[in-house]
Amino acid sequence: MKAVELIVKCLENEGVEYIFGVPGEENMDLLDTLLGSPIRFVVTRHEQGAAFMADVYGRLTGKAGVCLSTLGPGATNLITGVADANMDRAPLLALTAQAARGRLHKESHQHLDIVTLFRPVTKWNTSLPIPDIIPEAFRKAFKLAQSEKPGATHIEIPEDVARMETDGQPLLVQWLHPGGAAPEQIAKAAHIISKAARPIVLAGNGVIRGRASEALVRFAEKLNLPVATTFMAKGVIPDSHPLALGAVGLQMRDYVNDAFVQADVVIAIGYDVVEYAPHSWNPDHDKQIVHLDMSPAEVDAAYIVEVGVVGDIASALDALAQVAAPQTKAHGLSFRQRLRDELETGRQDNSFPLKPQRILADLRSALADDDIVISDVGAHKLWLARLFPCLQPNTCIISNGFAAMGMAVPGAVAAKLAHPNRRVVAVTGDGGFLMNSQELETAARLKTPFLVLVFNDRTYSLIRWKQMQQFDRPAFVDFSNPDFVKYAESFAANGIRIESADELTPALRSALNSNKLTIIDCPVDVAENLRLTQRLGPLVAPGRLPI
Repeated sequence: MKAVELIVKCLENEGVEYIFGVPGEENMDLLDTLLGSPIRFVVTRHEQGAAFMADVYGRLTGKAGVCLSTLGPGATNLITGVADANMDRAPLLALTAQAARGRLHKESHQHLDIVTLFRPVTKWNTSLPIPDIIPEAFRKAFKLAQSEKPGATHIEIPEDVARMETDGQPLLVQWLHPGGAAPEQIAKAAHIISKAARPIVLAGNGVIRGRASEALVRFAEKLNLPVATTFMAKGVIPDSHPLALGAVGLQMRDYVNDAFVQADVVIAIGYDVVEYAPHSWNPDHDKQIVHLDMSPAEVDAAYIVEVGVVGDIASALDALAQVAAPQTKAHGLSFRQRLRDELETGRQDNSFPLKPQRILADLRSALADDDIVISDVGAHKLWLARLFPCLQPNTCIISNGFAAMGMAVPGAVAAKLAHPNRRVVAVTGDGGFLMNSQELETAARLKTPFLVLVFNDRTYSLIRWKQMQQFDRPAFVDFSNPDFVKYAESFAANGIRIESADELTPALRSALNSNKLTIIDCPVDVAENLRLTQRLGPLVAPGRLPI
């Protein structure tokens, strides 16, 4: 068989359902072979969109999303989405074409060293010098992409190698099952928690990856422990739960941070330092830290652990709950009410342009518990991350490691493919929306209806927020927008413009129930960003709002 036939067999062997990408001359053999495969090739309008689709598909399913490009500019266009997946621990495999090996030693059309280019943004990558290594290369790429900590891998396929003959066969797919934590580490952690005066749980995205949300809730209830989450772990404990504190992630003094100020022990569960830097919640390096995860703790001066409980998260939590003494009183729960009060106050605000709090309150009321929200990056992300209540894990997808703008629309396409029976909303600013809005055509062509909610303020509002805080004036952040209603209609989508606060909820409900691709243009009060800064007090580090 040809090498490309073996590649497709390897992809089928790994259970790949979709490949997202853009066709090119050097990947034509692979595309032609896919015509006879059950794998569905999703033609995107830009390689960055393809990579973001693979990224979000990986986050939602736990299986590596696959994206494909040709060589040269096709490969460089993938980089942002691949880097986003790698830093946010989403399993992804990027496939790129390459020129025939006979012209790699010299200057040649569209040729560059793709393997070296991808090395800093992947867990592992390689080129295929001969077809006989294809089974090993693809098995290794999937194994590393999907094992802790998951991330991106990359395989380069030279054009001439793709056409060679081979007798290889796919390798047996073997899943790595994390073992249980060491009993002595469980005992040591139980001792620290039992003696703590004001312990608090910090739950990270690893809880979602480890499918340990139910175990986390059991653990918190058994030991009467308050639980804060990172932005990427929203929903691992329902925000309606009496022990749920809310999300942390702002590098300014938010309400939930006060619970960390008072805490003496922090139990970090499935937490990754890239989600929220330890110095933001442990600036004096005075907290005792219990690290519970499938991987050892990262080295950080503000994250020196007393004990590391490494193993399957769910089983470790259940074991720890059996031997640690419960708290007589859960510490810090008074702080969570402030977030709820802020959202409720926003729900009653009828001003126009709408305040972010009003938009999020109306969105939450229009959604079911298992509907999926994909957040783009910008000021709206901070509002969504800190205020939007989540009731189930993996229902609010937020990029917070690499934090790349432009992921919401392509991410919503992937979410709808992964969960066709659930409603999906892409929440984006007008800046991020126009970075990859061309993927609306992909959504329309695939018949994957979702809602795009655009926070329209005609500025890069997060950067403006930082500039006003640090320099008291903006610089080069303003722009104009097209008519988003007409823009939506040009993609055969519905377009709705909000012109008063009381129009938003009916528009959201109508769009969500229509089962049609819809864009809602919602003017937002950009001044509310600075008002939040004023309410919460001075920044811990001026100008260092996360993006």
